[in-house]
Amino acid sequence: MTNVELARRLGISAPPSLRRVRALEDRGIITGYRALVDEKQLGFDVVFFAFVHLASQAEADLEQFRQQIRDWSAIRECWTLSGDIDFMLKGVAEDLRAFQAIVAELTALPNVRTIRTAIALEKVKDEPIAPV
Repeated sequence: MTNVELARRLGISAPPSLRRVRALEDRGIITGYRALVDEKQLGFDVVFFAFVHLASQAEADLEQFRQQIRDWSAIRECWTLSGDIDFMLKGVAEDLRAFQAIVAELTALPNVRTIRTAIALEKVKDEPIAPV
């Protein structure tokens, strides 16, 4: 949305709207911008979740896993969790064969003990993290 449209929706003029947005960016409240796209129209028919348990939770091992995941474009989100699961991943694949290849590659990573996966069937809700 343009700043002019945002200002119109807020009922203010464009300059103060832009100042407010810049202030939110400077304070780190707005950390970036993304386009919401339909993954299926881009050729990704499978959305999946993977729950990963590592053999070692030493900080060096955790960081090595994080770095490998950061560089992997098929993995769209990665969260560190408490409890018996170390990481939860959200990923996309073109089809089931590509999904199986991703799981095989994930399983082969150093220090991976177990992986549980689930294929998403339907998106029920997809909102930003913070309810603003």
